[in-house]
Amino acid sequence: MEIRDLIVTPVVIIWILLVAYFLRPRFTDEITRRYFLPALTVKIFGALALGFVYQFYYSGGDTFNYHTHGSRHVWEAIVESPINGFTFFFRKALDYEGIYKYASKIYFFRDPNSLVVVKIAAFFDLFTFSSYSATAVLFASFSFVGAWCLFVTFYKQYPSLHFQIAVSTLFIPSVIFWGSGILKDTIVVSCLGIATYQFYKFFSEKRISIFNLIVLVVSLYLIYSIKKFILQAYIPSVMVWLGSQNLARIRSGLVKAMIIPFMAVVVIYSAYYSVVKVGEGDTKYSLDKIAETAKVTAYDIRYWTGKDAGSGYSLGELDGSFISMIKLAPQAINVSLFRPYLWEVKNPLMLLSALEGLFFLLLVIRVFLRKGIFVLQAMKDPNTIFTMVFALSFAFAVGASTFNFGTLARYKIPLLPFFALGLVLINNDLKGKKELSESDLTGNARL
Repeated sequence: MEIRDLIVTPVVIIWILLVAYFLRPRFTDEITRRYFLPALTVKIFGALALGFVYQFYYSGGDTFNYHTHGSRHVWEAIVESPINGFTFFFRKALDYEGIYKYASKIYFFRDPNSLVVVKIAAFFDLFTFSSYSATAVLFASFSFVGAWCLFVTFYKQYPSLHFQIAVSTLFIPSVIFWGSGILKDTIVVSCLGIATYQFYKFFSEKRISIFNLIVLVVSLYLIYSIKKFILQAYIPSVMVWLGSQNLARIRSGLVKAMIIPFMAVVVIYSAYYSVVKVGEGDTKYSLDKIAETAKVTAYDIRYWTGKDAGSGYSLGELDGSFISMIKLAPQAINVSLFRPYLWEVKNPLMLLSALEGLFFLLLVIRVFLRKGIFVLQAMKDPNTIFTMVFALSFAFAVGASTFNFGTLARYKIPLLPFFALGLVLINNDLKGKKELSESDLTGNARL
């Protein structure tokens, strides 16, 4: 915490809230208006809380490596020599020519994925005089944009479920904490929400524009540049979503039965092709290297980089093959969604994750007790299929490649809004758009 934080941060917060207040009528209706400012406020709180925890609990960490030991040096370069400083934004990792004095001090200058976050932080620093807290507030604002896009995507289709959808997309505690500050996860989670909204506008609302296409491409590119393995779960899920939407529009049962095999082949091939193309040329995420990468990452976090954290877990033996990964799928999904259990808690942050996992477990049990065999009927909804395919496939991937509860709490946040949305849709089993009832207007919709 510096003097500049105490001076600049309140100004930035007030400015952001004023802008949000004046923009609110444009992006809300009489129902969604109640969620707009509270959702932005908790994002800002989450970003500041993350900084305090990293400073006073961890005494450092990634968020400061992105900013204090990262973008701060870009700011210093710009102040000393604007021409040299601004060239940083166009440099690749390890390209020190002309900026070595500053780039050599940047902790993540050797890591292309992390360098993207440093550049984004450096851009925000231009408006905050390189104040950590103020830049974190701008990260939180960007996070809010993505969360709001995801909220609107599902609210438009199920307006009577506005409260449950708001909780799922805007107010999950761990997403607020880990997905609002200066971290990779903030950018990725926001871009997932933005991309989902653009896909919805293109293929459901049939609203196609150059601007929206650019927004979609940029959001996908940022995910690709920071954590491309997320796209390897997300893009196939989108393919399934679009395919099931087209299938749902077919009224004739005979025609639907005839076309299902063809569409299944197209969707499966498209999903497979997208996974191949995303990982193409990458020594970590090409199709023949994914299982080996999962093994190396899991064991590195468990037995090396995270060995002193005291929150490791093991699901079983990984030998770098797909077979060994698939064998761990049920355990991996379970650990991502429901663990750590309360008796596995060893620190306050693990308690937050454990309580959240317990809530999801109780919600799943409640849904199955209430719906019984009709859970499968509810899965016919394309939106339910999409959210659950992404949530479960990503839960499998991240659970099998982490082996540390502390790291997992951060890595799994992209799946949580989608999993929560899927449970909401299954629980309510709505077919298509619903009119708002009087009870819904009061915000007392039943979960």
